[in-house]
Amino acid sequence: MPSSLDELVELLEVEQLEVDLYRGAQPRESELVRVFGGQVAAQALMAASATVDPDRRVHSLHSYFILGGDPAIPIIYDVQRIRDGGSFSTRRVSARQHGEIIYYLTASFHRQEPGWDHQDVMPDVPRVEDSLTLEQLFGEAGGERARRWREEWAALEVRYVGDNRPEGGREREEVPAVQRLWFRGNGTMPSGDQHALHASVLTYASDLTLLGSALVPHGVLIGSSKVQAASLDHAVWFHREVRADQWMLYDQTSPSAAGARGFATGNVYAEDGTLVASVAQEGLIRPVDPARRRA
Repeated sequence: MPSSLDELVELLEVEQLEVDLYRGAQPRESELVRVFGGQVAAQALMAASATVDPDRRVHSLHSYFILGGDPAIPIIYDVQRIRDGGSFSTRRVSARQHGEIIYYLTASFHRQEPGWDHQDVMPDVPRVEDSLTLEQLFGEAGGERARRWREEWAALEVRYVGDNRPEGGREREEVPAVQRLWFRGNGTMPSGDQHALHASVLTYASDLTLLGSALVPHGVLIGSSKVQAASLDHAVWFHREVRADQWMLYDQTSPSAAGARGFATGNVYAEDGTLVASVAQEGLIRPVDPARRRA
């Protein structure tokens, strides 16, 4: 996977093959057996954004993960121009590999205009410098998890704020599941008006930890052999300007888990408390008997 923000930006710069047809590259090295869902969503958003006038910025995306992607070959993104109205543009993107659709995205873009403004207040949480890096957190559970984090996800800096799992949670006891973390791109974003790129990096990061909040009440980690996990659908609403190379708080909750599926939502705040985006996701969290998996 990308080892720096520069490599992530390069990965997200899809190649135009024909009008409204794009190709997304794969990371040079990865231990993942299928393509990371955040990568597919981010590349699809970049492809959609390339077909929209620059004065219109993405305000929402809704997507479905249909098949696991093959990390050995590129992904083809076919963009449909659904509508260009006076203020809004709508795009639909089909992601294909091996002749099959693996992912669908619908994105809406809006011409910037003034209006009423309000937002939720950012939770009172420890500062970035007072929060554990994920490498430190994983190091407490074993060196292998820390090594995998360094090698697979080094394009992002992440600091873990905390959660309310059964063995010692301390916040928002009225909510069954909550976890919070700080994150940003590990480096500096290209200069200039790069709204689509910043939004795409946020989309990439938004898929990394959200589903894990649905396992917090059950004391299970998302990478555990006790669970088969996969993103099923994913939505992001972009409220205000995003800076992907500056610290953001990801405040995640899971209202429900049932039928081997977990549902989670998250608010993303800039470090100054500005609410920049909201995310919702449902994913597979199928319990697995480790002994049966080995068999």
